[in-house]
Amino acid sequence: MIEQLSWKVGGQQGEGIESTGEIFSTALNRLGYFLYGYRHFSSRIKGGHTNNKIRVSSTKVNSVADDLDILVAFDQETIDLNYKELHDNGMIIADSKFDPKKPEDTKAVLYSVPFTELAAQLGTSLMKNMVAVGATCAILNIDVEVFHEVVNEIFGKKGEAVVQKNMEAIRRGYQYMLSETGEKISHLELAPADGKKRMFMIGNDAIALGALAGGARFMAAYPITPASDIMEYLIKKLPLVGGTVIQTEDEISAATMAIGAGYGGVRALTASAGPGLSLMMESIGLAGMTETPIVIIDTQRGGPSTGLPTKQEQSDLLAMLYGNHGEIPKIVIAPSTVEEAFYDTAEAFNLAEEYQCPVIVLSDLQLSLGKQTVEPLDYSKVEIRRGKLHSLEEELPELPQKGYFKRYEVTEDGISPRVIPGMKNGIHHVTGVEHDETGKPSEKPLNRKQQMDKRLRKIQHVRFNVPVYKNCPHEEADLLIIGFISTRGAIEEARERLENEGLKVNHAHIRLIHPFPSEELLPLIKSAKKVAVVEHNATGQLAKIIKMNVGFAEKIENILKYDGNPFLPNEVYTECKKIFQPQDILTGARELF
Repeated sequence: MIEQLSWKVGGQQGEGIESTGEIFSTALNRLGYFLYGYRHFSSRIKGGHTNNKIRVSSTKVNSVADDLDILVAFDQETIDLNYKELHDNGMIIADSKFDPKKPEDTKAVLYSVPFTELAAQLGTSLMKNMVAVGATCAILNIDVEVFHEVVNEIFGKKGEAVVQKNMEAIRRGYQYMLSETGEKISHLELAPADGKKRMFMIGNDAIALGALAGGARFMAAYPITPASDIMEYLIKKLPLVGGTVIQTEDEISAATMAIGAGYGGVRALTASAGPGLSLMMESIGLAGMTETPIVIIDTQRGGPSTGLPTKQEQSDLLAMLYGNHGEIPKIVIAPSTVEEAFYDTAEAFNLAEEYQCPVIVLSDLQLSLGKQTVEPLDYSKVEIRRGKLHSLEEELPELPQKGYFKRYEVTEDGISPRVIPGMKNGIHHVTGVEHDETGKPSEKPLNRKQQMDKRLRKIQHVRFNVPVYKNCPHEEADLLIIGFISTRGAIEEARERLENEGLKVNHAHIRLIHPFPSEELLPLIKSAKKVAVVEHNATGQLAKIIKMNVGFAEKIENILKYDGNPFLPNEVYTECKKIFQPQDILTGARELF
């Protein structure tokens, strides 16, 4: 038996590849296995190669697998593009419809199974994906009946007959595969799972659920990959709690509508990707100047311009920090797991109201669309903190004749009292130009300096629960690996391999990007011989931020990937080894080289 399995299904976009992976992984999740899934797809509605790679394990996993045990192919292109991931004992299960050919330079076994033909015998070739699931079950020695619940949930609305036909397609795939192999393939049988119930969800759903739990009641957004799932989720859920979602004509409208809702006292958000965030920059500046809370989700993808809409990248970092003209207070956070995406998004609304500024939740395509096993969420950890917002029940002091409420009062902590429009004695001006304490436009030099200092002062000491995730067992490390967002799982696996081979390796994952947690990182960087910064862009943006805020540039090495694909653990491991020359390594680790 094996503790882990890597399985991939591929074919042309639009022929059921996503549903094949969804049915397979959902059923295994309900058996109690831990899963990590990543979908490669083209930036078009139909056509173009797509695949779904799913890692199944009896213990927790947080990254894409390095290699592949089983490749399910609906066309020859899937074999040609993906076979090199197969290890020597791997296998290809391919639809005999296209007369599959195995490349000469692989030792993997090829089984030709009539997916389409067996499905057509039941009335429609569309069920070929169910036949493929059944063939996989035969190899893994999984009882096909465990899929009945999932199939019923997906097809139950179409009637019992449809459910039974799909189950029969799974059974036929199972039986055909058994007849082909002749006996059970024991070397790919999975060790039993623990049977515990866990969630299995993409990061976007966790972000949307976190917004809901965090009190968000308004979302304005324009559809864009890979952020659209957030809006689609909240379109269904927000009305159930008295909220609403508006699909706007563009991202400029989305941001300004959310600012208007925030000004009115409603917790509001918008979500987009790099191109949309570029359009929002002036509006984000308006939120900073008017000190209006707003939460912005940035699900990064390949850029610039339209770039790679459906591929992984982390190249918006500098834009999110410095893209606005002028200088405003803002907070940028970066969850690294699906669980963190839920809790951090909920917390983002507290930060936005407490510090009265834009809060950007920085995700990426791998985190937003990758699917992970998630432990049951603890809603008791979610709290609502509204900062210096006066409640409607409060009576504000009477204003002097023709006076105004000091909405932008200069305070020691930089945070001014805030009111909801319409409150008695709360009248004040709101404008995007520089203003005095009551909001009236003012260009006086002293006032300008006071208001600028006040705005920037309030984020000098942002309270964020875990600004840096640390797996740092060594007081002095040979290597410190730093990353952010979705690289965490690959870094953790690489760190473990390096540790097993004699190196002392620490791992720090940055979750609060701005204001930067310099004090948290400084001792880790100072005590490490070398520092490797792992990120998905071509210019080392995170490394630049670290050098600017912490220093030690001579220690820092870049590990960069920007081809649209996520880091594999072995890639991080290999690049980390390259950083060291033999004279730099402790004696106990010299045999590595």
